[in-house]
Amino acid sequence: MSNFTKTYHALGTEIKLTVFQEGQVPALDKAYELIQYCEDILTVNRTESEIMSINHASGKGAVSVSKISYDLVKAAVKVSQKNQGFNAAIGPLVKLWHIGFSDAEVPTEKEISNRLRLTNPGRIMLDDSNRSVYLLDEGMELDLGGIAKGYIADAIKKLWYESGVEQGIIDLGGNVLLVGQSIHEDGLWTVGVQSPFDTRSDYLGIVEIPDYSVVTSGIYERFLNKQGHSYHHIMDPKTGYPVKTDLIGVTVISPKSIDGEIWSSLGFYNNYEGTLKLLTDNAIGLVFVYKDRTIRLTDNLKDKFKLTDTSFKII
Repeated sequence: MSNFTKTYHALGTEIKLTVFQEGQVPALDKAYELIQYCEDILTVNRTESEIMSINHASGKGAVSVSKISYDLVKAAVKVSQKNQGFNAAIGPLVKLWHIGFSDAEVPTEKEISNRLRLTNPGRIMLDDSNRSVYLLDEGMELDLGGIAKGYIADAIKKLWYESGVEQGIIDLGGNVLLVGQSIHEDGLWTVGVQSPFDTRSDYLGIVEIPDYSVVTSGIYERFLNKQGHSYHHIMDPKTGYPVKTDLIGVTVISPKSIDGEIWSSLGFYNNYEGTLKLLTDNAIGLVFVYKDRTIRLTDNLKDKFKLTDTSFKII
């Protein structure tokens, strides 16, 4: 079967969109238009967007936004207020460290302490009737990060189904979402799980799954080296420092991409044992990869995951 792929750049990454019928090629550009629209309203990497309007109004008043922005913020706040590690109000800390950018520096204890006061998700007020968001304290900032990418991937899948696309691959760079059944007799897809020690084309193993999402987060892509110390970009909302962990990568297999983004964060914050205590949905599976090249799998992936790189070991 032929495939038709287009490569785009958006969301700070390389995007590859694939369909398997020539007549469905226009769906690729439609998806890219949706990505651009969502990025315009959801980004915090520009001075203007709907999310930045909420941030600019922190401590001053509520801001009404589009349904897309409101639904995403509401989902992020709901998870954040459980205080399990994921925190949509982490913006002030992310901006303070700015890891991955040329001006990244290690902040002082006082700077970190001051910013931590501005990261309480309980200080975010939502109003469903007006679709408005109010950050109660001046200086608070939303940073939706990966959860926005997950939301966008799910939105593309919905768009494609409505457009008659029966098979496709949505690859938003570290976030892959499958559409429909594969060409194999069992309808399952074979997807590589990213090796955190190599480039994006190298895998440590493969999974056979239905039209699910595969999301990988790692501490290996963005970091800051200062005075003999290496600081990665995944912040601990309790300490204000990068999360202390022996993990180097977490991959989540889930029906929805937004859930993959949430659980990849929760996996880093809570490690294997802590994540198992939180996980109640058997449709969501996780692959934990450690710095010593050991791997731990949730039980629901043990018959779906095949190790292909023998330098790793499943425990």
